[in-house]
Amino acid sequence: MPAPRTSSIRGSRTSRPSKPPAPRADEFAPEEVADPQAPRDVISYALARRAALQSMRRGRALDSEHCDADPGLLRAARFHGEPTGRDCPVCRRAELVEVIWVFGAQLGPLSGSARSSGQLATMSHEYGRFRVYVVEVCQRCAWNHLVISYTLGDGHPRPVSRGRARA
Repeated sequence: MPAPRTSSIRGSRTSRPSKPPAPRADEFAPEEVADPQAPRDVISYALARRAALQSMRRGRALDSEHCDADPGLLRAARFHGEPTGRDCPVCRRAELVEVIWVFGAQLGPLSGSARSSGQLATMSHEYGRFRVYVVEVCQRCAWNHLVISYTLGDGHPRPVSRGRARA
């Protein structure tokens, strides 16, 4: 049998003032952006690309470790890829194409889709902040490597659109 209560005080406890709620993932502080089309927070993956190619040429890595493009990436390269004018560094026979992917909470259903460079100019004025990833792809041998990533947008937070994705 449990021990009887010794305290006669009943009721709810008062707690300390709670902390302000943490910002949601799709919110960010407004920032002053001079040119929404100018890339910010640029990250180049050229050194990682060079290291991957050197390890393949030295025999430390198999081609299958680096030539493993996802079927969705190959499909995006076929329909949305923009020619680079460079040959593939692995098979040296096919021309590389670059696929541009956009990600961001404010993009809503557009997040995670392939876009053309012309569409980026329009999107940079319509959305506050989103991340752009450029991937080079060889459709012949399935070589793919992330080339560069950067941020675009005008810096003004907007509510997330939950509607249908626009083309």
